[in-house]
Amino acid sequence: MSESANSRLHSRVSVSAISTWTWGLAEDIAFWRREGISSVGLALRKLEQAGLAAAAERILDADLGVTNVLALGFDLTDRSCWPKHQARLVAGVEAAVRVGAGCFVLTTGPAGQLTWEEAADRFGEAIGPIRAAADDGGVPLVVEHTHSLRADVGFVHSLRDALALGEQLGIGVLLECNACWTERALGTTIAAGIGRIRLVQVSDYRVGTRCTPDRLVPGDGDIPLRRIIGQLLAAGYRGVFDLELIGPRIEAEGYPGAIRRSLAWLGSVLEELGA
Repeated sequence: MSESANSRLHSRVSVSAISTWTWGLAEDIAFWRREGISSVGLALRKLEQAGLAAAAERILDADLGVTNVLALGFDLTDRSCWPKHQARLVAGVEAAVRVGAGCFVLTTGPAGQLTWEEAADRFGEAIGPIRAAADDGGVPLVVEHTHSLRADVGFVHSLRDALALGEQLGIGVLLECNACWTERALGTTIAAGIGRIRLVQVSDYRVGTRCTPDRLVPGDGDIPLRRIIGQLLAAGYRGVFDLELIGPRIEAEGYPGAIRRSLAWLGSVLEELGA
């Protein structure tokens, strides 16, 4: 076990499997065990690659606390492709229930030339079977807002709009720091929507970066993460802060080093802020 990582593990921090993007589930579990990481977020694609049933058993055998399972949404312009993806996501929800996940997270998927309102209605229609499975399994369904350059994975690009969509559909919201840190009156939005915010994703960004995803270890960039985390805590957020690191700078540093530094920084900030 890495002493540097374990010394800063905080009970309210989890490490997303997205942070080890090119690794498979076996490599993830081996790394988490070495580092003493027991709270994790899972990527549906990695579970599928390992076989959903077998993957769930491996997670349970490793005695991991699963904060979330994350998947991509729908092509909202093409209803013909929905049934196959709905079946896949329902199976993902069932796996999330099996491992005791804190929530099941979806991006919306692309909207093409639909208006925002049309896309919201279609997303609500598309998630019907997934929401039913999540309700039956007692796992909250959560929508994630995405960076505006990633219109290929979602049409909701602000926390304010994510909360509006969550309110419309009666589902939870994931706050992605990397996608909302420049929003007007962010603290006010957080305070007003705190009852719907189920998960917070943390990473950093350097001003001048013109591609995405190209994230940084928290504390290395320009996002006022300490302020945002403080606003969340002050508003009454009691959930998890999920480290989601991805991009060329994370690859260049190497997953172990980037994750260790992230755990140390975030753990220290949460301690300072009294989390």
